[in-house]
Amino acid sequence: MANSLFSKEMQDQLKELKGQLSKGHDTTSPDGVDQKPTEPVSLLTQKQVKKTVKQLDSEHIDDDKVLFMQAMHGVNQLDDKNVRSPANASKARKPDAATLSKRAAAQGGKSSDLGAGLSDMQALLNPVAAEAYLSYKQPTLQNKIFTQLKQGKLRWYDAVDIHGCTIEEARAAMTQLLSQAKQNNETMVKIVHGKGSEAILKTCVNGWLRQLPEVLAFCSAPPKDGGNGAVLVLLKKSKTDGE
Repeated sequence: MANSLFSKEMQDQLKELKGQLSKGHDTTSPDGVDQKPTEPVSLLTQKQVKKTVKQLDSEHIDDDKVLFMQAMHGVNQLDDKNVRSPANASKARKPDAATLSKRAAAQGGKSSDLGAGLSDMQALLNPVAAEAYLSYKQPTLQNKIFTQLKQGKLRWYDAVDIHGCTIEEARAAMTQLLSQAKQNNETMVKIVHGKGSEAILKTCVNGWLRQLPEVLAFCSAPPKDGGNGAVLVLLKKSKTDGE
């Protein structure tokens, strides 16, 4: 069967089932005494089958598959606890700062190169207040895109929360996140730095991002994404081999 949705073994089983259903159920016992089936057989009606076929809208639905749908009517699929649901998958996709920091230390390479030229002193010499709104863009970036960034209209892909990190851990986690985004051709990330009484990490993130040529712009996030305790970062698109 061309482009069959079932294996050959399944097709053979379906054909055998089709033959049994076409002959009808044998309700005669070996002793010649007629007996009624002990369990009622509940099959989909032709109308229900046609409705299902129409919903599937597939050219591969034939008689065998109709019989299979009839035979499987009322069968419920068991939940597989070993499969992660899409809702949980999106949450698990965002690694924490400790994971990114360890990954950066273990991998080195591009993430180390990204953070190699960062100056903590330069960042700390320009402190920002805990409630300050951060805003930066390169001159080449269009104002329209920067406005969309500030309004929270650009979707971010990955995020990291560096609450409670040391400066070294925060720098490693941030650079690893940016390197990871670059490798995945992602242009938007979020960094949750918090506020704190002295806003040390916020000051560092503000200073570090300004030193990176890969960063086109960043600004404090809208309230729904953390407000002044986080920044949305717009990165340059990675160059493809054809460029």
